[in-house]
Amino acid sequence: MYIRTLTAAATAALLAACSGMGAKPAMYSQASLPDAVKVPAGHAVVMETVGAGDITYECRAKANTPGQHEWVFVGPDARLMDRTGRQVGKYYGPPATWESMDGSKLTATQVAVAPNGSGNIPLQLVKANPATGAGAMQGVSYIQRVATQGGVAPAMACGAANMGQKQVVKYQADYIFYRAG
Repeated sequence: MYIRTLTAAATAALLAACSGMGAKPAMYSQASLPDAVKVPAGHAVVMETVGAGDITYECRAKANTPGQHEWVFVGPDARLMDRTGRQVGKYYGPPATWESMDGSKLTATQVAVAPNGSGNIPLQLVKANPATGAGAMQGVSYIQRVATQGGVAPAMACGAANMGQKQVVKYQADYIFYRAG
């Protein structure tokens, strides 16, 4: 009787320990985001990535303002990693392109942005264009850029003397991919 009880207790403990194995991580929540960058109802998270890399800016003449200059966003170049740090794709441009390691890729159109503190590029919501190639990007409807760190235009002066000069800044952001559900 004692051995049977001990075996039952050990089995229960083993089952309890294993019940957490393979559990899905909590789904990304948009609850704390500004409404402007929330994905519309009816879409579900299909992939969460962390993008880390560079954003290039170029010193150019300011549009419709003679004699004025500004740093203009040229494009990103970042690795997309899953939550364990394994590379699953890349993000580059122009045009802004998200590409999975399986070869599927897509571009998107900006819907909205919202500030994310001084020194950080804004939060962003984009509507995906149809993907090319079969794979992870197929069927993606929206992408959110959240948890941004860095990436803003250089602080150095931009003027006639350095027109055409490019500066690269580091950044990191989470890219959350959605499909219609």
